[in-house]
Amino acid sequence: MWCAYFLNYSDRQAVFAMFPTLKSDLGLSDTQLGLTGSIFLWVYALGCPIAGQIADRFCKRRLVVLSLVIWSVVTVATGFASSAFMLLALRAAMGVGESLFMPAAIALTANAHAPAQRSRAIAALTTAQIAGTVAGGWFGGWMAQQGRWREAFFVLGAVGVLYAVPYFLFLDRVREDAQSGTTVKGTGLAAAALMKVPTFLMLCVVFPAFVFGLWLIYGWLPNFLHEKFGINLADAAFNATAFLQGATLIGLLSGGVLADWLFHRTKAARFWLLTASLLLCAPCLHAIGSSATLPATRLAAAGFGLFSGFFMGNIFPAAFEIVPVHTRASAVGILNLFGAAVSGFAPLLGGMWKHSFGIDRLFTATAVVYLIAAGVVVVGLKLSFRQDYERVH
Repeated sequence: MWCAYFLNYSDRQAVFAMFPTLKSDLGLSDTQLGLTGSIFLWVYALGCPIAGQIADRFCKRRLVVLSLVIWSVVTVATGFASSAFMLLALRAAMGVGESLFMPAAIALTANAHAPAQRSRAIAALTTAQIAGTVAGGWFGGWMAQQGRWREAFFVLGAVGVLYAVPYFLFLDRVREDAQSGTTVKGTGLAAAALMKVPTFLMLCVVFPAFVFGLWLIYGWLPNFLHEKFGINLADAAFNATAFLQGATLIGLLSGGVLADWLFHRTKAARFWLLTASLLLCAPCLHAIGSSATLPATRLAAAGFGLFSGFFMGNIFPAAFEIVPVHTRASAVGILNLFGAAVSGFAPLLGGMWKHSFGIDRLFTATAVVYLIAAGVVVVGLKLSFRQDYERVH
């Protein structure tokens, strides 16, 4: 599961490190560069709740393998892009392929572990997102620097197609609901049941705010560093990912252990860690855009990565505390719908407002939204968490 998730993020992230090369080779504008992220996220957002409903009713194991094959083939095809329209169409197709993966993969992992181990399990799986972002960003930037950006997509896609074979053979032997206590599949629209859970609706508001900041960094930090500090593409991609994602790895694993430890003391532990994450990420996000030196920017990125790991490793385990077992994949899909739909504006606004409002000010404005989101979580905990938790358990 980790290797597939690693390829998922490597393939989607490589393009962001290639922005200057794509701009010159394909004649893309800054707005079109931003759309490479936005188009992907918007299609991904629409596909996730549908994929979640499919995963709750049919075979999750087959679905994740099918997803791997589809997005890998699309990655190979991206290497043949000859125009802005073709590139954007392929990014949309990648959104379809990758949307099939996340809801089923997270639900499979959650169902294989008891509640007191769930944050650690999902955090460990999510480290693949970090490694994939670093590897995809560095590899894409390095290949673009050599003038071989097309070959980068060929290699990444080919690895995914080859990995689908052992991936399928392994999952074919695995039970889907080892620890969930039920093998019941959903018979109706899971979204209808989820919309009746107030605490889940609160997460649907908070998650997009968090992911917007994440995708603003993913989409524009390499180019921001390249232009602000005058470093080459490969170095910009490395600085934009290594410090951020290295710290995120630590935050994910420590946040998972901390959440599972606190779970024995309060069932709301994962929600309190979401609040802490948002409060601590906000000043770091501001500092990423406003720091005057590269070392200070690295430190701010590392701080954001560390505290964002608390959120990333606990958002889905938190949701699983308050939604019915047979709706878990749909819960992931709906959260991703809201998250990706809103965060899809992050790379687009970065491109549109780059020379007017400025990327640095956009970072600061997003930091303010993080503080507001933290308050929303606290209100949700006080008003509805206990009732929603007791209803499920």
